[in-house]
Amino acid sequence: MAQNNQPEKLIVIHTKFGDITAVLFNDTPKHRDNFIKLIQEGWFNGSPFHRVIKGFMIQGGGNKDGRQDPGYTIPAEILPNHFHQKGALAAARMGDQVNPEKRSSGSQFYIVQGERVNDAYLDTVTAHTGHQFTPEQREVYKTIGGTPHLDGGYTVFGQVLDGFDVIDKIASVKTGPGDQPLEPVTMTIDISE
Repeated sequence: MAQNNQPEKLIVIHTKFGDITAVLFNDTPKHRDNFIKLIQEGWFNGSPFHRVIKGFMIQGGGNKDGRQDPGYTIPAEILPNHFHQKGALAAARMGDQVNPEKRSSGSQFYIVQGERVNDAYLDTVTAHTGHQFTPEQREVYKTIGGTPHLDGGYTVFGQVLDGFDVIDKIASVKTGPGDQPLEPVTMTIDISE
């Protein structure tokens, strides 16, 4: 297992709308190492963003051959310093009813688009979930936006650094049943050296 003292890995998600550059966090090593392994195996090459909800997130991670996951899950690495601000790279998972440990999908991930929210909204989230937001997180949610109601429930293992406009373009495509884009939006992911 790679150690946390190494430089953080950068990845580039190539789409027809442009590139999204993100960093993978070293303090979520199981998710980081699994994502790197899938990239190196070509798992994501030609795979679609199959669930897109404007103002919320864009989700992908299935293999281009139609498999939605590689057949395993990853233990949760939910950390309070990583939150669902715009551009958060996080692992999708099955719901709490069937997955009380909040284990992540082996390959399904989403990138937050989100929306700006106010303090009253954040207070409501805290009242419903018990999740507390730091003053810094509150400021980010009010100025940049995100999906604060997901905090504490899903592993955030990376953050977009560049390509926020690409997230917005993908999130704006026309969708049909199941929030699936009517015209496929596929990706290829590389590790930036």
